[in-house]
Amino acid sequence: MKKVLIITLIFFSNFIFGQSKVGSTAAPFLTVSVGPRAIAMGSAFVGTSDDITALYWNPAGIARIPGNSAVFNVSSWIADIDYNWAAASINLGDAGTFGLSVSSLDYGDMEITTLAEPDGTGGTFGAEDLAIGLSYAYSLTDRFSLGGTVKYVQQTIWNSKATSVAVDIGVLFTSDLAGLRIGASITNFGSTMSMSGTDLYVQHDVDPNIFGNNDQILAQLRTDEWPLPLTFRIGLAIDAINIENHRVIVGADANHPNDNNESLNVGAEYEFYNILSLRAGYKALFLDNSEEGLTLGFGLKYDFAPGFGIFFDYAYQDVGILDDTQHFSFGVNF
Repeated sequence: MKKVLIITLIFFSNFIFGQSKVGSTAAPFLTVSVGPRAIAMGSAFVGTSDDITALYWNPAGIARIPGNSAVFNVSSWIADIDYNWAAASINLGDAGTFGLSVSSLDYGDMEITTLAEPDGTGGTFGAEDLAIGLSYAYSLTDRFSLGGTVKYVQQTIWNSKATSVAVDIGVLFTSDLAGLRIGASITNFGSTMSMSGTDLYVQHDVDPNIFGNNDQILAQLRTDEWPLPLTFRIGLAIDAINIENHRVIVGADANHPNDNNESLNVGAEYEFYNILSLRAGYKALFLDNSEEGLTLGFGLKYDFAPGFGIFFDYAYQDVGILDDTQHFSFGVNF
């Protein structure tokens, strides 16, 4: 099983580094971190991935959830942009675990301006991003899990939109070395995106040098195609302390995206009596010109009965000159 894990990680790393480049990508909302717990831990969560937010970080992790789970996350992101993420997973025992996730980013209403009316026409337009994912994970052994997600991605601005289909793949392995957990994931591997819609219709003069021809032929502008933000992550996590009523998790993730340089995320969580959790981390270490950094947060859990409980999580993230972001989630395990 260790050999399978090593081969899988080598395959992933060779593939992603072979495709790596620095440049612009479509659908950057796909890289916005999900889940206050993971965010508060500096987004170093690929190796932990033991709750419902594993659907985003490492889909193999949902196979480790003992029962069913559902959560709703709300993020007050930069520039007063609202980002919401909801997910649910169902554990079918020996048949594996299925998950469904929906993410939505609303940029709000913006004023319409034209060359003739640069101060505004009096109307507004909106822009939204949407991703819907269906996941499946299976534990091959009590130490090794595999998982994958197929998702539909859509970006909309006024009357135009771009769509794509993408795949996430993840692995999670628990070693014999003090319970060290090793995780890896490749996310957003899919088709390119380009905008199309009625906003791109224009009236065109085929040859302006010809007098008397039809100068109002209906045409459509064609936009460039852009790749998705393909990201490879490998993470380590370990229980630095695991005694009765006290647990400390320490994790680190190495990130290699196709639209930026490599970086490192680190974080930790202290859990007290399986009720209260305190978290801290630091994101984007060794990444030049990054505005991301310190993260803090806490979580509360309460079990009404064995296998049934609720949880609440909060995270704060410093984004430098872009101020900060606040993240909240409420969920249920059943």
